[in-house]
Amino acid sequence: MTENPAPHRRLLRVPRARSLPPWSLVAAGALAGGLLGGAYGALKPPAYTATSYVVAVPADKSDTASALGFAQAYGRVATQLAVLGDAQVWAGVPVRTLRDSVRTATSPDAPMVAVSATSDRPARAADMANAVARSLTQHANAVKADTHVGLLQFSRAAEPAAPASASADVTALVGAGAGGLLGGLALLVRPRRPPEEEAAVRPAPVPGPAVAADAQGQR
Repeated sequence: MTENPAPHRRLLRVPRARSLPPWSLVAAGALAGGLLGGAYGALKPPAYTATSYVVAVPADKSDTASALGFAQAYGRVATQLAVLGDAQVWAGVPVRTLRDSVRTATSPDAPMVAVSATSDRPARAADMANAVARSLTQHANAVKADTHVGLLQFSRAAEPAAPASASADVTALVGAGAGGLLGGLALLVRPRRPPEEEAAVRPAPVPGPAVAADAQGQR
């Protein structure tokens, strides 16, 4: 009676599928992450950021501490609808675009407000930053008689020469690092094989010349 060779074939396939070294999972994760990160950096349109600066100046009845406090307040209201509503006319974009693209930053040591705008076109980024800074300056100076603090434009935003977004090489490196890390974590949490499976997967020892000679003598 002949035996069915199918089970033996399945048993032989198991060691081959599981004979890859453990570090292959980390290498595969790093390779996949690098390819995905590089594709993301290459396909995503570049983003340009331009920044305009305004400075708070105290009037005769005020001091530097008051100017510093109002600079912090103006930095928070720069992205409000009252300011963006006037800025959209000079920027030539809707208020929603300004709200999504413009960010402000202040310093705890200097009465200065940085107005930054991001766009896929350098000229538009500079126009949006200057428009919001101009509108903020006008709103602050309109109540200067009550606050005793005015705003002056310290520096206009210029067209950025290079994009602020990461290049494809950088995103590929970041993706490769993240993929390798995930591969390492998957390697640590993978289930361990039972001892009987380890014994079945372990290749059988090849007999040496002396062992083969003894076997022939016994026959």
